[in-house]
Amino acid sequence: MRLGTPLSASAVKVMLLGSGELGKEVTIELQRLGCEVIAVDRYENAPAHQVAHRAHVIPMTDAAEVRRIVEAERPHIIVPEIEAIATDELERIEAEGLARVIPTAKAARLTMNREGIRRLAAEELNLPTSPYGFASSEAELVRVASEIGFPCFVKPVMSSSGKGQSYVERPDQIPDAWRYALQGGRVEQARVIVEGRIDFDYEITQLTVRSRLASGGTMTGFCAPIGHRQVKGDYVESWQPQQMSIAAQVRAEQIAGLVTEALGGWGVFGVELFVKGDEVWFSEVSPRPHDTGLVTLVTQYQSEFALHARAILGLPVDVTHREPGASAVIYGGVEAKGVAFEGVAEALSIPGADLRLFGKPEAFARRRMGVALARGRDIDEALVRARAAASLVRPVQA
Repeated sequence: MRLGTPLSASAVKVMLLGSGELGKEVTIELQRLGCEVIAVDRYENAPAHQVAHRAHVIPMTDAAEVRRIVEAERPHIIVPEIEAIATDELERIEAEGLARVIPTAKAARLTMNREGIRRLAAEELNLPTSPYGFASSEAELVRVASEIGFPCFVKPVMSSSGKGQSYVERPDQIPDAWRYALQGGRVEQARVIVEGRIDFDYEITQLTVRSRLASGGTMTGFCAPIGHRQVKGDYVESWQPQQMSIAAQVRAEQIAGLVTEALGGWGVFGVELFVKGDEVWFSEVSPRPHDTGLVTLVTQYQSEFALHARAILGLPVDVTHREPGASAVIYGGVEAKGVAFEGVAEALSIPGADLRLFGKPEAFARRRMGVALARGRDIDEALVRARAAASLVRPVQA
């Protein structure tokens, strides 16, 4: 692909569908390479809106609205950044040659729905996963959960960042889990996945990058594994590299390679895996940079965002790890619009620390408003620094 000049006839135009904090970093990397970026989201002043060349607000599950904005802007590339998008319309747009969808429209459709990607991994690729089943009513959830066994996890088939997920230990908790799943789903869809609990040692994100070879083929690269800790399905801290056995690392890359090859296309994929000793199980995959991968901003020569921008443009990538690092989430803590942040200078005074304040227009108690990043001689030191920096930043009502 020949790169041009933004806001001119030669511009390579990239449209983001979803404009959160991850899309903001991708936008910045694309602009460094001279792309013209159009950021689209369902609410005004989303993080990527603030740094893109143009911004639009539409209901992204509305097929007619998605087509309208694509036909109006005529992007060369469409980058889905969230799950809840009219993916059937994206497939039609791709088939008509209006734009190239990253990594593919098929991948966007399969991964927006936990049912599609789980069936692909377990039933078509025969990859190891937790026991699972699906339910479309509370009564069906009772039956499926009893078949899977307790404890189990109940999740909307369409959601992100832990929204709507419950850890269910007893049958009497099913009604609350069903209601919470319906509240947390990205669309009004009465459909959940029930997953059995796996006895694992730790979880990782295996960032996998599919990019163009000089010969025109596709190569697959793997970043150093990222360890992370979650609370109620939402990541609160991550670190890179996660120490694991050579056998487990090889297996993790094999599983990630098979899943991403089946999805196709170019770009970064965040493949989530469970690990116990040398055993590895597939959990989920996102066909885009992953929130736990924010740590790569301080650990790699090319962050996951730089890798994504380069890969989707057909440019060479470098997955080399540079040094140990960690990230820790900064939560809103308050319910307010246009919050201010105190303690920034103190946080940045910690050796090796850095911050990303996302610029979200409205804060909630458990909304991710920023992230503290830190380098260290080892993971333990990096985590101590990241946690300390995050604890010092205080969102307050302006």
